[in-house]
Amino acid sequence: MTSEANTQQVVFTNDARCRDCYRCVRVCPVKAIKVEKDQACVDPERCIACGTCIRECPQGAKTYRRDLDKAEAILKGGTLVAASIAPSFAGVFEAWECARLPAALRRLGFKHVAETAVGAYLVARDTTPMIKAASKPVICTACPSVVHYIEKYDPARAGYLLPLVSPMMAHARHIKKLKGLDTKVIFIGPCAAKKAEAERRELKGLVDCVLTFEELEELFRLRGIDLKSCEESSFDEEPCGKARLFPIEGGALATSDMATDVIDEKLIFVSGFEEVKEVLRAVDGNDKPRVIEPLLCPHGCVNGPGIKKEGNAFDRRARLIKYAVFHPSLSTAEPSVLDLSTYFSVKPVNAMIEGVEEKIRQVLEKTGKSRLEHQLNCGACGYSSCREQALAVIRGMAEAEMCIPYMRRLAEQRSDRIMETSPNGIVVLDHELKILNFNPAFGKMFKASPSAAGRHISQFMDPDPFEKVASGECALYDDVRSHTAYGLVAREVVYALQTERQYVGMFINMTAQGVAFEQLQHVKDETIQQARELHAHQIEMAKQLASFLGSYTAKGEQLVQKLVEAVKDKKIDENRGG
Repeated sequence: MTSEANTQQVVFTNDARCRDCYRCVRVCPVKAIKVEKDQACVDPERCIACGTCIRECPQGAKTYRRDLDKAEAILKGGTLVAASIAPSFAGVFEAWECARLPAALRRLGFKHVAETAVGAYLVARDTTPMIKAASKPVICTACPSVVHYIEKYDPARAGYLLPLVSPMMAHARHIKKLKGLDTKVIFIGPCAAKKAEAERRELKGLVDCVLTFEELEELFRLRGIDLKSCEESSFDEEPCGKARLFPIEGGALATSDMATDVIDEKLIFVSGFEEVKEVLRAVDGNDKPRVIEPLLCPHGCVNGPGIKKEGNAFDRRARLIKYAVFHPSLSTAEPSVLDLSTYFSVKPVNAMIEGVEEKIRQVLEKTGKSRLEHQLNCGACGYSSCREQALAVIRGMAEAEMCIPYMRRLAEQRSDRIMETSPNGIVVLDHELKILNFNPAFGKMFKASPSAAGRHISQFMDPDPFEKVASGECALYDDVRSHTAYGLVAREVVYALQTERQYVGMFINMTAQGVAFEQLQHVKDETIQQARELHAHQIEMAKQLASFLGSYTAKGEQLVQKLVEAVKDKKIDENRGG
């Protein structure tokens, strides 16, 4: 489940995976990550859909909107569907896979399969005269994330944006002119920002769906299409010139056939947000004409967030160049002339905040950083400075609790309060078993005044439990002991803080329980003694009864014997007389 419900949003947070590590905050170039109730989510109004957080999140909690269902519906819709595949495919796929890719796309249902590099050539063709006629710096607009950044965060430079659509949009216009306006176009590439670009109001309807290379491979798996089983085939259109180099630094100007000497001061090729931001700062309206070709992903489009293949950007760049060299364009026909013009809208997101300095001061004061020397600027919260984090708190994008030193200080204060208010005695000793600290309950139990700090524990009690733990005889001492001098019976728990080389003793007062126990034991002892006496008495009575019964039983036997003999004598006399 994602944290955002807006279906038009491109980059999302998977709440179940997010682990509150602030890495996305650190890497997001525009700080579009909002932390609320310890949950990091993407603010769609601030996001430029560059996918940096997707690429960098260690838990895979950041992802982009999947459009496979939309693509499948278009492919099954009954209209002609064209595939426009970004030139970076040559860096993503191996050479043998590239040869089979057109056939695999046709198996998916695409009726027209072409390289977006065709559109790159069209853009480059229109770029050349505009650059030559420019009287001020010009910023190329192939990268949608750069365009979004300037519109939202650097509106002062919006006037330098080259008013031409990207190669993706140029190719879509070309396809619809070639195949008919009813033709559906699905773009396939490495970029998540292309999904947002396709939904721009001024370009709506040109590209019907955007898939990443990752989504394409998933679609192959769902359809049971294996590139190994596909035949080698060619694309329906081939780009002219060097258009296949468009995804890498300097590729756009190389495609335009302009002189691209790397030491030419008028040409600037940059990739990666920090370099892009730095070069934009250098753009001045009074500056002499120069051409800036920015790509927000480091090393260009071969390092986009929609690529999940193994390997690195340098290997992909090498494969792309090799493919472009060994697959020169055989096409000599110039594509038809199209209107590739567009416009850009300024949409600033950093509105001025009234009384911002006072509010920043209040946040810094709350987090214990009102003084300059207390502003560590450690970056643990994800922001480069304490002031920047305070400003994010004011804007509702961050929480004061994101500051690690601040939270540690709070934790220590809570720990101190717990120790101070605990009814149990607590004492901390150093490696020599000298008292470092103790709480009021310990002082009350053992009559220890504040001056006890620094004194050996043996001056207050038998140190045996601490010595056992310190010597390693036991890792944890837990027993009930009596301290007669203090009229105290206590359960004692002693353990070591190994890293600090300190020992902690906790004393739970069991004096009342101890007295009750002794009283109970006394009652038990008396009961047992009485039981024993009763048992002995019963045995003695049994013996006497047995003796008495035995004596009278013997006399009874004698009387019975005499009675029997008397009866016998009488019977004999009667027989004689008869």
